Amino acid sequence: MNNVIKVIDLVKKYGDVIAVDGISFSVRKGEIFSLLGPNGAGKTTTIEIIEGIRDATSGEVRIFGMKPGDVKVREKMGVLPQEFSSIERLTVMETICYFASMYDEHKDCDELLKMLGLYEKRNELYKNLSGGMKRRTGIAIAIVNNPEIIFLDEPTTGLDPAARKSLWDIIEYMKEEKKTVILTTHYMEEAEKLADRIAIMNDGKIIAEGTPDELIDKYGGKKKIIIDAKEKIVREISDEKEIVEIINKLKVEGIEYKFIEIKRPSMDDVFINLTGRKINEN
Repeated sequence: MNNVIKVIDLVKKYGDVIAVDGISFSVRKGEIFSLLGPNGAGKTTTIEIIEGIRDATSGEVRIFGMKPGDVKVREKMGVLPQEFSSIERLTVMETICYFASMYDEHKDCDELLKMLGLYEKRNELYKNLSGGMKRRTGIAIAIVNNPEIIFLDEPTTGLDPAARKSLWDIIEYMKEEKKTVILTTHYMEEAEKLADRIAIMNDGKIIAEGTPDELIDKYGGKKKIIIDAKEKIVREISDEKEIVEIINKLKVEGIEYKFIEIKRPSMDDVFINLTGRKINEN
């Protein structure tokens, strides 16, 4: 595999508190890799170590075979931190051009703003932007140097559904551009929709890893058939062949129904089955 990031036995301690507890994983070139887990799981600490912002207590991280913090590595990276903010009294255009000026090579500011749907807001002060537009501006800053690896730490937290969906489209565009994206999120549907592979973190550990389909097939539980009859009927099924048997039984028993729905397990079911709780429960 063409791995661009390799993490081996990573540990981060703050006194007696273990924030990251011996995790290992790799990220392949051109994929969207998601660290999925509740707040406090260790996701942000992990990517900040990879980015070179924090030092690990022990373990090893390599990016393109180099250590985090290496100048050559930084040139290949773009970062949108969880608590992103920018210079409030600069316009969007001034903001992007300011950050572009820090690099010898960078994307054209006009084209970048058009690509991210910011061009009409180019003369708007950053402080007057909506939450979704501020996040778009943060992504523009993160990719203005045309990086090979992009870190997005909880990029859609606090956004309304429309703004979240809009950012999803941008993240999918990054994949089309062959960028490697490391996405941290506590939104199950976000990881399931966007990620090629997911590492589920809980209490500083990776408790499962795989593609969304692999995780759902292994940990999601059985499919359910929902029958809209006089009284709603819900049954778990192991095989879709059982649907024919259930329909035949309904006919024999003279039970009329409006429709039949097959519900596939989701990443929510995966997390509940792995941890015994929902992701947003303390």
